Amino acid sequence: MKAPAPREDRKANRRGAARLAAVQALYQMDIAGTQVNDILTEFESHWIGREVDGSQYLPAEAAFFRSVVQGVLEDQRRLDPLIDKALQGGWPLKRVEALMRAVLRAGAFELSSRGDVPARVVVAEYVDVAHAFLDRDETGMVNAVLDQLARQLRAGEFHAAG
Repeated sequence: MKAPAPREDRKANRRGAARLAAVQALYQMDIAGTQVNDILTEFESHWIGREVDGSQYLPAEAAFFRSVVQGVLEDQRRLDPLIDKALQGGWPLKRVEALMRAVLRAGAFELSSRGDVPARVVVAEYVDVAHAFLDRDETGMVNAVLDQLARQLRAGEFHAAG
């Protein structure tokens, strides 16, 4: 029977849509200085699960979306130095393009605070999000930085797997 699999797929797709929306929201907040309550309201009422300018935005797990956006904002002072340290060649996060910054911050938040999601899933999901916005080299950088953070923050998951 295949009935359970689609339900899990929908949940995974709703989480993926929540991650994508969270990165877009974080980017907008960074660029436009939009306040968190305004951005949450805007995305939940006008973007998520709606058709906007001919593009269909997937339904997203709203609680997960809020968790990522609010978590990044609350933990940014702790997350940014971790990301800075993981970036290659001493390239500071503040010099990274705003969209990549949003992807890295969201991924770092999940790795540090969402132990309910396996580290490898977090890395893969944010690499997929990066593919939607960034070129191949930048996507590779996202993968490298998040993989390094995953191995640092969730070492047990990697040692146990071998």
